[in-house]
Amino acid sequence: MKIIDLLNKNTLSLSFEVFPPKTEMGFESVRTATEEIAKLRPAFMSVTYGAGGGTSKYTLDIAKNIKELYGVPTLAHLTCVSSTKETVRNMISSIKAAGIKNVMALRGDIPESLESADRSRWDYTHAIDLIRELREADEDFCIAGACYPEIHPESENQKEDITHLKEKVDAGCDFLTTQMFFDNNLLYNFLYKIREAGITVPIVPGIMPITNANQVERAIKLSGSFMPQRFKSLVDKFGSDPAAMKQAGIAYATDQIIDLYANGITNVHVYSMNKPDVAEKIQSNLSDILGK
Repeated sequence: MKIIDLLNKNTLSLSFEVFPPKTEMGFESVRTATEEIAKLRPAFMSVTYGAGGGTSKYTLDIAKNIKELYGVPTLAHLTCVSSTKETVRNMISSIKAAGIKNVMALRGDIPESLESADRSRWDYTHAIDLIRELREADEDFCIAGACYPEIHPESENQKEDITHLKEKVDAGCDFLTTQMFFDNNLLYNFLYKIREAGITVPIVPGIMPITNANQVERAIKLSGSFMPQRFKSLVDKFGSDPAAMKQAGIAYATDQIIDLYANGITNVHVYSMNKPDVAEKIQSNLSDILGK
């Protein structure tokens, strides 16, 4: 099933992101965790792609397993930074062979060793290059892209950011998934601006449940997210008590999701961090809202 068809149904739904193992040794435990999340029957599940494609094989293995065993539509991530056309085209062929129709096209993080490298000779420098490659490879692909409600870390300003986002959509993105955020007003302001700029594809908000205090610093480093005072107070109060912090983090994420639904959002994507218990609790909190 193509995810864009699901999003166009305009019914409330929840989806989850999982990540593949870094090594063969971790495969079984990750597969078990992702299967437990798949048993919740989310609208779809996305499977990330390691920096530099290091976990690409496992990305496909996990995505294919979820799809075949549980019938859950999967969104396979694909990054292109510092990759050759041959590498990317081989990966696209593998995705098609696995029967996966949904692909998240990302530039990917640039490894520290390549930060100062001459990028002019790279086959791909931006996500738009990969989007065009995917669209050329298969017109029937459902292609997702990423967006930043606050601002892309490498953009000079939000106006520039939205201009590049429009270019990605025009190149063939069917829908966009946001980076994590902790203040819904940032998203609502962002939606107003991109609609004004002519970006009309569905936007799927990404929510990260912070279930331990150590995640806060990493979340800020990854996304540069603004942390509202309400959230900071939560961490200050419960951060030293693991059980309390977990419960409070799930409650905060649930509250964000309910507010999003109440304001016209139909699908929310939860960055589950391969934690079935967190995914299950959030879905349970929304059971009557989702009709599950």
